[in-house]
Amino acid sequence: MASREITEFKPDVTQPQCPSRAVLEHVTSRWGVLVLACLLERSYRFSELRRRIGGVSEKMLAQTLQTLERDGFVNRDAKPVIPPRVDYSLTPLGQEVAEQVWALTKWVENKLGNVLEARDTYDETHTAQAG
Repeated sequence: MASREITEFKPDVTQPQCPSRAVLEHVTSRWGVLVLACLLERSYRFSELRRRIGGVSEKMLAQTLQTLERDGFVNRDAKPVIPPRVDYSLTPLGQEVAEQVWALTKWVENKLGNVLEARDTYDETHTAQAG
């Protein structure tokens, strides 16, 4: 759907065919969140970013960066030098969404104790009921 067609309807993420669902999935995916959070710090080369984001495979990082670049959140700057150098940074749109995702990330970190406590309570209650 071209951007000019967006004006023909009001985006609604709760509707199954709304394109905003895909964008939401990209920025809130496991690796999307971490890429955006890291790039909020500074620009990174691919290998630096991979080291910074523990556990991501080369393939998944490349796919995530490509998706975020396509959505207009990440800028890929390939320098014509030998060896090739590619830097990744946030676009202004990417900066905006990264700040939103970062706020959610910090909230999760700050409330992790509450979540773990709720899980323990849930597990104790449901284990007792099952037994």
